[in-house]
Amino acid sequence: MSGKWIAVMIVAGLFVFLGLGTCSSYNGIVIDNQVVKGKWSEAQNQLKRRNDLIPNLVATVKGYAEHERGTFNEVAEARAQVGKALNIDPAKLANEPLLQKQMLEAQKNLSASLGRLIAIAENYPQLKADQNFLRLQDELAGTENRISVARGRAIAATQDFNARVVRFPTSLVARMAGLGEKPYYEATEAEQAVPVVDFGKK
Repeated sequence: MSGKWIAVMIVAGLFVFLGLGTCSSYNGIVIDNQVVKGKWSEAQNQLKRRNDLIPNLVATVKGYAEHERGTFNEVAEARAQVGKALNIDPAKLANEPLLQKQMLEAQKNLSASLGRLIAIAENYPQLKADQNFLRLQDELAGTENRISVARGRAIAATQDFNARVVRFPTSLVARMAGLGEKPYYEATEAEQAVPVVDFGKK
């Protein structure tokens, strides 16, 4: 075999190696990008679950405390804001910190109004003993925890994606594919201090 053919085979092998490496890097970026979108979608699903529980909770409290209209209106308004956040495309949510802020702000406001709704039960012993009310409290408490976990997973997935797209040579493939680092929503100290909703049975 002549030296010319050996050189051609080496160059061809190099191109095959680079091509496979590029494909592998691209596939990894695409998969990580989908994971990030999926995790933000999971956070939205948990918010939806909580939003779906709220009308039943309000109806139960109304049965004992019809005159607490101000609190009921507050909860309804906060729930409507969360409803808007649920309509955000997870792909946009993963890429735009302002939309993440909108979702988290809606969640914070709803948690605060739910806290006030739950506090009403302290004035109504029969409501505190109502089995439907107690069950809804338990479900909401579990959902609050799942929301927190889902948001944490979305942030972790974003970190993994960003770590991948800045590493060489994957960074070159990411640039060619038009995929760059995803932004982090950096909450201020005040925003991080989400009101605690006490679902405890006193």
